[in-house]
Amino acid sequence: MAVDRTATVSWQGEVKTGSGSVTMDSSSAFGPFGVSFPSRSGDPEGQTSPEELIAAAHASCFAMALSSALGANGTAPEQLDVSATVTFSMDGGPHISQVALSVRGQVPGVEAEAFRSFAEQAKDGCPVSKLMAGNVAVSVDAALA
Repeated sequence: MAVDRTATVSWQGEVKTGSGSVTMDSSSAFGPFGVSFPSRSGDPEGQTSPEELIAAAHASCFAMALSSALGANGTAPEQLDVSATVTFSMDGGPHISQVALSVRGQVPGVEAEAFRSFAEQAKDGCPVSKLMAGNVAVSVDAALA
């Protein structure tokens, strides 16, 4: 089974001075919201960036993958708090240089080392991580709360 999701951007102007508006077409969950190159390469000033959208996608994907792995182990999490930091760099041309995932979990019946192991597996197995494999360094900092 395949499922498509769609987002749309309407952009006006040159990259460094122009701006756009992003909508989440499939879900209408949020938006429209502004996006611009200055918000990407500097202070967000109330706008988003492709990197922030990737961070949201990666954090939610990783949380689902970790929850799945823990559940398959018979130790479903009570709580997982996940953040993803996507680094945009202009060194050598614009690119995403790294992604740092961080998770704090409340998981009864799981020791700290096992939790870190499940987090590493989830990092490598989540579809967004797989999309980045071989292109962007992805790390995970995992600890029990």
